[in-house]
Amino acid sequence: MKKIIFGSIILSVIIVIAWQVQTGDTTEGNQEKIQVLKMGLIPADDAEEMLRNYEPVRNYLSEKLGIPVEIQVASDYTAVIEAMRAKHIDMAWFGPFSYIIAANVANAEAIVNGVRRSDGKSDYHSIIVVRADSGIKTLQDLKGKKFAFVDPASTSGNLIPRKILIENGIDPDEDFGMTYYAGTHNAVEYSIANRKVDAGADSDSSYSRMVKAGEIDPLVNKIIYTSDPIPGSPIAVRGDLLEALKRSIQDALTEMDEQTILKVSGWGDITKYQKVSDSDYDIIRKTAKTLGMDVTSTKDVK
Repeated sequence: MKKIIFGSIILSVIIVIAWQVQTGDTTEGNQEKIQVLKMGLIPADDAEEMLRNYEPVRNYLSEKLGIPVEIQVASDYTAVIEAMRAKHIDMAWFGPFSYIIAANVANAEAIVNGVRRSDGKSDYHSIIVVRADSGIKTLQDLKGKKFAFVDPASTSGNLIPRKILIENGIDPDEDFGMTYYAGTHNAVEYSIANRKVDAGADSDSSYSRMVKAGEIDPLVNKIIYTSDPIPGSPIAVRGDLLEALKRSIQDALTEMDEQTILKVSGWGDITKYQKVSDSDYDIIRKTAKTLGMDVTSTKDVK
């Protein structure tokens, strides 16, 4: 009887293993296999322009990974997070702050960030920009003025500027004549240039790109404050993707040739990608905690 029972157990194990192999449901196989890799982008610029800019990357990843790649630009930062939570996208370019929210609510895993060609660094800065003829010379002069942030989940366009303002005795919710979220970094700069606001928050990389492209004039849009370094914006993947696929995506990005990267102006003068881990963004978590900002849901960034 014991032999019969033991034999039945062995047969059952063999059947289960065979079924797992056939369906892909092995130990790693509880993670999801995909037929098309879908990438989401935070709206740093005009959506159509971003899609055109990222076409070389889409082609490169499709060829390197051996599967079709689709890229989409979300309407706002929260939409990218929610798209990953709903598994409508498999990887995304996040800002540091939107990433830590995505890590909590959408199981996002940071895999790489970009290294600049100019100085070999991966960090960047938040800046406070004013219209040169606004009479604003210092942060204290901002009180009572009209101010534009980028997006509630933007690092350089909301999280860090709020920290800067509070540390300098300015309540961003009480001390301005008017505030609003412009939606993109470009829109903040245009709002300043077109006198819709007196000042706004941006990233130095976005500002430099727009100056270089002739989209804004540094004699009109003037920087009056630059933050301490911020960890570079990560590309992250869904945690439930196959481990082999996650490694392949990470390797493809770190091995991407400079010529392909330089075709994408939205990268911000990136020359290569380097591997990163979730813990590299703990400083952003600490900042959010100091400001009392909830990073466990998207309800406060809508």
